[in-house]
Amino acid sequence: MGEAAADERGLGVSGAGAGDDEEETSPIEEVRLTVPAGDDPTLPVWTFRMWSIGLFSCVLMGFLNQFFSYRTEPLIVTQITVQVASLPMGHFLARVLPRRAFRAPAFLGGGEWSLNPGPFNMKEHVLISIFANAGYAFGNGNAYAVMIVDIIRAFYKRSISFIAAWLLIITTQVLGYGWAGLMRKYVVEPAHMWWPSTLVQVSLFRALHEKEESPNGSRQISRSKFFLVALICSFAWYAVPGYLFPALTSISWVCWVFSKSVTAQQLGSGMKGLGLGAFTLDWSAISSFLFSPLISPFFATANIFIGFVLFLYVLIPIAYWGLDLYNAKTFPIFSSHLFMSNGTAYDITTIVNDKFQLDVDAYNQHGRINLSVFFALAYGLSFATIASTITHVGLFYGKEIYHRFRASQTEKPDVHTRLMKKYDDIPGWWFYSLMVLSITVALILCTVLKHQVQLPWWGLLFACGMAFIFTLPISIITATTNQTPGLNVITEYAIGLIMPGYPIANVCFKVYGYMSMSQAIAFLSDFKLGHYMKIPPKSMFLVQANITSEPTHKD
Repeated sequence: MGEAAADERGLGVSGAGAGDDEEETSPIEEVRLTVPAGDDPTLPVWTFRMWSIGLFSCVLMGFLNQFFSYRTEPLIVTQITVQVASLPMGHFLARVLPRRAFRAPAFLGGGEWSLNPGPFNMKEHVLISIFANAGYAFGNGNAYAVMIVDIIRAFYKRSISFIAAWLLIITTQVLGYGWAGLMRKYVVEPAHMWWPSTLVQVSLFRALHEKEESPNGSRQISRSKFFLVALICSFAWYAVPGYLFPALTSISWVCWVFSKSVTAQQLGSGMKGLGLGAFTLDWSAISSFLFSPLISPFFATANIFIGFVLFLYVLIPIAYWGLDLYNAKTFPIFSSHLFMSNGTAYDITTIVNDKFQLDVDAYNQHGRINLSVFFALAYGLSFATIASTITHVGLFYGKEIYHRFRASQTEKPDVHTRLMKKYDDIPGWWFYSLMVLSITVALILCTVLKHQVQLPWWGLLFACGMAFIFTLPISIITATTNQTPGLNVITEYAIGLIMPGYPIANVCFKVYGYMSMSQAIAFLSDFKLGHYMKIPPKSMFLVQANITSEPTHKD
């Protein structure tokens, strides 16, 4: 077997002698067991197959995730789906496309170019999945700003022009690119920033592309066969809770036993109550909001579980039955809806005037808005989450960030960072230009079309500033725990204090503040995947931005 093939499978060491073997490891055990420590820089990555399958996957992922986002438990089509589906497509194109080589024009760099440069390889496959992630709204399932258009048209029965809606969605989706480039050296290159979710994808890529040789007489099933069996079984099973028997989504035996007890329904219902004793046989219900718990480190899952128990089974019962906090017993114990003081639904449209602002007189006449105790406490504790994010990162990673800032160019890199040095890095002005362009377009939206979005230019800059401040600490938490605290609550609270009575300005500020940070973190996550799989950085950026260009690497 050739050296290049061995390197691709992670069995060789590129450019390292035997004396460097002890350096060719990662300090993170999960990374050592999952990520190959070699590279084959001769593999083609920017191919017609990658572009065509990636573009198709991007469009399809965008449609499916937006379509399914309106479910009670959103059915999210992730990158892993594309990883599986694109493999046979790539092998098919490698068989049928012509292998004839063409001479590229001089203004495109010259050289030979072919629709089919050889077998479908792992690096092409990685780029396809990252391309598809653009349609996956970079890890969020759907384009968050679409909900603003839904609010205006479906909830308030008003209208927003196509150009305003389009600019709002596009700018919120790309605004985080700029500061993602600034954060790369802090959360992509360091070995201890290991991004647990990327290891799942790395393991799957290797299972799909590498051939395992089991010992003679061994009955041990290979990773690829195990994955295929699990895929078929899970696909077949989902038809049961998803279509044939939806009641399996939430099995609340407490409600069945005490069917006439209101308290039992509040305690036992998995959909409208605290879910005590309830369980589910529908994996989409488990992973719809926090994604798969199998990906996160155990300490992070245990931390969430303890917080869940304390909040749901200690704090909420005390507040509801013990203290009757905020007149809690007047309203459902678990609900995200808004209520009148007598427990009936609150009609928001009656307190919004023709200028799309809060009608104070109508509000005083109808009375204040009331929330369920669950909704109120969840919002309140979310502020503690954001505060603890800054504290946690400051205490546990503050020194590391400081030293990383002072010695980022001189400290000894790990094996994966050293292997990536052979490729040309992304020029900083690429990120800065995209950031300036997206902010400029957003500023035009907030000035020329301010009557439709209500958000002033200074509100946009304030939202960007909040997102930028939180990007580094939250990306560190994501890179080490696979949990991403959001700014969706703190942003709407901040603009609500500054500009009370402007509902669309509130949600626009929320989306710009929340999504730009979220997109930056997802962009960094994809860079870490490319870092592990030795994808040229320029190819990574160009695929993320959907710009076609032929990247090069250092010889």
